[in-house]
Amino acid sequence: MAEVVLGSQWGDEGKGKLVDILCEDIDVCCRCQGGNNAGHTIVVDGKKFDFHMLPSGLVNPKCKNLIGSGVVVHLPSFFAELHKLEAQGLDCKGRLFISSRAQLVFDVHQRVDKLREAELSGNKKSIGTTGKGIGPAYSTKVSRSGIRVHHLVSDEPGAWEDFVTRYRRLVDTRLKRYGNFKHDSDAEIERYRKLREAVKPFVVDSVPFMHNALADHKKVLIEGANALMLDIDFGTYPYVTSSNTGIGGVLTGLGIPPQAISKVYGVVKAYTTRVGAGPFPTEQLNATGDKLQSIGHEVGVTTGRRRRCGWMDLVVLKYSTWINGYTYLNITKLDVLDSFKEVKAALSYSYKGKTLESFPDDLRILGKVDVIYKTFPGWEEDITKVTKYDDLPTNAKNYLEFIEDFVGVPIKFVGTGPSRESMLEKPEKN
Repeated sequence: MAEVVLGSQWGDEGKGKLVDILCEDIDVCCRCQGGNNAGHTIVVDGKKFDFHMLPSGLVNPKCKNLIGSGVVVHLPSFFAELHKLEAQGLDCKGRLFISSRAQLVFDVHQRVDKLREAELSGNKKSIGTTGKGIGPAYSTKVSRSGIRVHHLVSDEPGAWEDFVTRYRRLVDTRLKRYGNFKHDSDAEIERYRKLREAVKPFVVDSVPFMHNALADHKKVLIEGANALMLDIDFGTYPYVTSSNTGIGGVLTGLGIPPQAISKVYGVVKAYTTRVGAGPFPTEQLNATGDKLQSIGHEVGVTTGRRRRCGWMDLVVLKYSTWINGYTYLNITKLDVLDSFKEVKAALSYSYKGKTLESFPDDLRILGKVDVIYKTFPGWEEDITKVTKYDDLPTNAKNYLEFIEDFVGVPIKFVGTGPSRESMLEKPEKN
């Protein structure tokens, strides 16, 4: 059976640390969607590992790792990340695989990504993408003009020539759309001619790979990139990523059925952050937001951008729970709130005096809602040395248990610091 770890807010919730902990007893770890626009940090024995595209199950020397069909792969970044992890001491040989059905991200995709953002910024409507080419790669995938990994590595007669034809056609369509921007197609083709041989040992047909693992009763862990509020269908569209970041993306990105999933962990910060543009109802554009940003070291792993910060939004969490069906919650970075005299959580939104039933689809409404908060007394003490849930301050436990009851999903883990040891397991209610 498979367990799934998903982000419940706008990303950056700390999914990697939970994956790392769960991977201690896992046989296979999978990425199902997104690309190297994601990013999280894992701290093991005081050593920090940054992951962007590769599954973080690589920190477990016994775990095999798959980049699934729903992921878009920039091969130069794949190898750069792999070599960096190996230089830090991780032995990844024979444990890392890429689906043959995954789409390739080319440098031209990244160039177009930046051109598109510049085009939108003129109308003050830029999305705030990472510029990694993820959106343009998914765009070519959906328009059926994309190039998959198997197109690159195939040894069938004429396969390389077909790859070159596909690539030049892809570039030509982008030149027609964006004008004659500077791009050296011959150099990129030569680059991929060399990458072709380098990537072959990593490529597998992920469908039998996954189903053989499940049939053999292997323990499978699936880590989602980004988070539900960045989902192409259910997030704050158009200020979203280009893939399905929820439970649907798990199924389509790996080619597995719903009944293969036993648990879904929703990871959520004890407050809320987001990177990029778009409405953010609980954002604190004041000293509170600055304090959350500073104490929480809220800077994007992939982009280096400062994250916007605000109070916990239970409207978002409940909406996210409806869609993803969390079995358990993992509350992270609770220690960031240690020095606050009071802590707030959003209970609902109102618009023109009327309470909204759920998170609104229309961003024009979202940008104008009034937020109804519940205020909790802070605990004003250091919890980073606490080793048992029951030893947390009473006010901290009251805050957590209100979240649990409001959302209707039990909290399984609570993060109180950056290392893997700083994760408390909450006893289940009788």
